Order: sequence, then structure tokens, then C-alpha cells
Amino acid sequence: MMTTADEPVRGPLHGIRVLDLTRVVMGPLATQILADQGADVVTVEPAGGDTNRVMGPGPHPELSGISLNLMRNKRSVVIDLKSEGGRTAVRRLVESSDVVVSTMRPGALTRLGLDYPAVRAMREDIVYCQAQGFPLDSPHANEPAYDDIIQAATGVSDIMLRIWGSPALMPTIFADKVCGLVMAQAITAALVERQRTGQGRHIEVPMAQAMAAFMLAEHGSGAISQPPIAPPGRPATGYPRVLSPERRPHPTKDGWVHLLPYHPKHYVALFTEAGVEGAADDPRYADLRATILNSDSLYRDIRRITPSRTTDEWLDYCRNTGIPATRVASLQDLVDELEVVEHPVAGGYRVIPRMATFHGTEPALRRHAPLIGQDTADVLTELGLGPADHH
Repeated sequence: MMTTADEPVRGPLHGIRVLDLTRVVMGPLATQILADQGADVVTVEPAGGDTNRVMGPGPHPELSGISLNLMRNKRSVVIDLKSEGGRTAVRRLVESSDVVVSTMRPGALTRLGLDYPAVRAMREDIVYCQAQGFPLDSPHANEPAYDDIIQAATGVSDIMLRIWGSPALMPTIFADKVCGLVMAQAITAALVERQRTGQGRHIEVPMAQAMAAFMLAEHGSGAISQPPIAPPGRPATGYPRVLSPERRPHPTKDGWVHLLPYHPKHYVALFTEAGVEGAADDPRYADLRATILNSDSLYRDIRRITPSRTTDEWLDYCRNTGIPATRVASLQDLVDELEVVEHPVAGGYRVIPRMATFHGTEPALRRHAPLIGQDTADVLTELGLGPADHH
């Protein structure tokens, strides 16, 4: 059917069915992205529901604040994967799906008959994405791995050690969310390939490998060269500007601002405006390389001048001179900007926006987060199975 230029159309993944065998946040985030883009995501949950349903407070016993958005646009079915009826139901689901996504450990997938060879035998052109802590060919492949473990294993704790003097973790589930994004991108790439060739694809996203690649993009630094090249007094690994302990928001007369004079001309303008003598000839920002190597002292000097003005005054000045700057927002500020909608069971909640906007398509929220197993009967009926066929 033709649509007018102003009429919303379905998302780019409309018509794609995803069988979601993931848990907690990493996999569900990947499938949420696919669901937001129009895919029919069927999530298989245990009878007690997924962990994300009880991660933090929420308006309903089965819906935490996290799951209200993480489970949106999906259908939930409860299937006992170890039972004969459950195996039949999953086989039918695989046969009707374009994508299978799992975050189970490899040994568990094999025991359940849901590893790639078994699933490919059910549907030859399947796009199969499995994510676990470590590569399949690693001796650690079957070891449990959560965000904390992967952060520690991939240099995140090391960069915190360099900044603060002791190893620490990022106060967000950094690895889970990075790997969830990698999963979603890899799946869509494989779907493009299948459309072109008719062939399916086995995708593996080992968290440790994905995060190592993510961390080393800039922090591989001089160690990537062979032999390694280290700046004076510094190790070869690590991007100096980002590892500066002075890289943080600056105090103003009435709050906080973060401004980043990225280019030498920005430093000249900023320090000249603040009345710093010799600002135009300071060798610390003679060129971009110098600004990176001298980040510590430059950031300290910025902190000395920012208390002289209000946040708004600094923002106005930075806009006029092209210096990147922003007000420091709280988490509550971000939440307050979100739209409030009404869940049919849980009541009002705020909708976290999708990460990419496909202009001209329908809104991201098509279906509210389901209760545990809410769609079991409907999905089984679509598969030609009865109510007892999932036990």
C-alpha cells in the first residue's frame, strides 16, 4: 500500500521475527533495539520471569522501572525449555523466526538442543546470535560473566586505577550495554547479508572481545605500534587526555559547567577572555598534540577561571566563540524530560527514547511491556499449538 510523505510507516525491521532467549539487560537491550525498529520480538521467559523484572522498584510486581522500557514492543511467552512440549514449541518458534538471540552459556545451549548446529537444522537460513563472556574457542567459554567481571577483565578497572589510584568499576553496566549495541548491529548486518545472498549466519559476540575492541580504540594508543611508542613519563597504553584526573566538570558562580576547548584557538580565546597574561603564546596549546599532552595542567587552569562567572554566562560565551560546553545535567533532569504514558496494568510511566530516530516511521512505543507469559496463548496459537504444548 502506498503512503503519503506525511503518513508514518512501519519500522525498518517490520516483518522480521526475533526469538529472544536472553536475560537481564545485555541481550534484552539488543532485542529492545530490534523491537523498537519494528521487529516482532518473542521473548521466552521462565515461569518466574526474567531478572530485569525485579531489578529495582517498579509499579507492578512483574514490572520494574527497568523492565517497563526494556520489555516494550515485545511479546512474552513462558516455555519450559527442558520439557518435551517446550522443545516442540521452541522448534516451531525457530522455524517461524528470522533471528535467534541467546545469552546462555554454550554448554547450556548444547544441553537444551539450541546451539547453532541444532538451530540451523531447524531453519537453514537462520541468523543466530549468541553472546557470552568469553570466545567459544577460549577455555573460559563456559564461565559465568556479568558486567562487573567483564569490566575488570577488559581494562576498565585499570584506567580507573590510573586516574584514582585504585581499581574501580564504571558506575553503570558499561559492558552489558556496549555489547548489547554490538549484538543489535551485528544482527542487522547479517539480515542485510541474508537478503542479498539467501544465507543465514552464525554470529558470536564474546563480551570480553567486544569490550577489548571498544576500550582499545583509543586506549591502545602508542602500544599499538611495534615497537611501542610511549609519551615521556607515561605508559604506551592509554589516551592521555581522557585519562586526566582533571577531566571533569568545572565549578561556576552558581553551579557546574563542562566546557572543552578542543582546539588551540579555543584555549587562546578562553584564557584571553579570562585575562590570563601570555595566553596567545602559551606553548601548551601550540598545536593539538600539545593540548593532549598537557591536558592535566590546562584543565586545572580552566577550573581556576570558571568560578568567576555563572553557568549561563559561560554557556553564552562558549556559544559565541564555538567552544563546546554544556550545563551538567542530573539523572533526574533526564527523566523529567521523558514523555509519560499509561500502561494498561502498571499505570503511568516514562518512555526512554529509542537511540536512533527513523524519520517518517511510527512511534517507538507500539506495545507496552507485557506481564510474564502474557502472550503465550496467542503465540502458541500462531504456531498451531495448544495451551499445554509449552510444558
